[in-house]
Amino acid sequence: MMQLQGVIDSAVKEVGKVLLGKEPQIRLALCCLVARGHLLIEDLPGMGKTTLSHALAAVLGLSWKRVQFTSDLLPADILGISVYDARDASFSFHPGPIFTQLLLADEINRTTPRTQSALLEAMAEGQVTVEGKTRALPQPFFVIATQNPVHQSGTYPLPESQLDRFLMRLELGYPHPRAEREMFERRHSAIREIDNLQQCINAQQLEAIRVAVSKVQASDSLLDYLQRLVACTRQSPEFEVGLSPRGALALLDCARTWAAMHNRGHVVPEDVQMVLPAVASHRLVPGGEYAGDGMALVDLLLRNVDVIGS
Repeated sequence: MMQLQGVIDSAVKEVGKVLLGKEPQIRLALCCLVARGHLLIEDLPGMGKTTLSHALAAVLGLSWKRVQFTSDLLPADILGISVYDARDASFSFHPGPIFTQLLLADEINRTTPRTQSALLEAMAEGQVTVEGKTRALPQPFFVIATQNPVHQSGTYPLPESQLDRFLMRLELGYPHPRAEREMFERRHSAIREIDNLQQCINAQQLEAIRVAVSKVQASDSLLDYLQRLVACTRQSPEFEVGLSPRGALALLDCARTWAAMHNRGHVVPEDVQMVLPAVASHRLVPGGEYAGDGMALVDLLLRNVDVIGS
């Protein structure tokens, strides 16, 4: 486990060279990737969403492509299309940008629901079906989607079914004043500095990390705490929609991954609490007269559910 944490720390430090002052978000993004999930980043333009995705690809040695989602984007623009070749009277498949290991789906909520849904099979199954033929995607396959706040013009809110496909949702937020000052003082942009980042994790190491995560234990008392959290989301009047079984399993998987990333062979309540906002906030819907959003519901959970049951 000591070597595992060293590998993770080196990757976080390397990405931190271009995304200044965002270590917690970088660690959560790595946790999401190791846990075989997909990441949604919701924030204002210019906060570093593209920088994070490109830097992660560089540090993990993954192939990287970016798709700018617009209102006129079609599913074929993402998945690919078969083109007729008159010379031999046959069709040849031209793969779309989704055939990569790390796909940045930029401003996903600026395109129509039909095009948004083109990602569903790929995210859930690691494959796409085009014109009746199923094609496997490169592994590992990781989607980082960004979206602008829904109050901005020209946005199509993601439906709950697609939100649930994302293991985590993060916000980067404004940089700390010290980090912003360092950014001002640099002579080169972060995008140009990405080319100088060193690969810290290769495919074999990533698989070894995932094997280590599968061996992390969760005690009965920890599972009791997890069940109390899930039950609260389903029974309390502040929640219109609680965590589904898939959401509960996602919480446990991420807690196990977080524990492994921090040199522990077993999950502690703090692991659950650290990943809970990123895993649950986009899955929870406020109910009744409760005026809070997903993050406020997470805070409510952490306050009202005891680690040790009565």
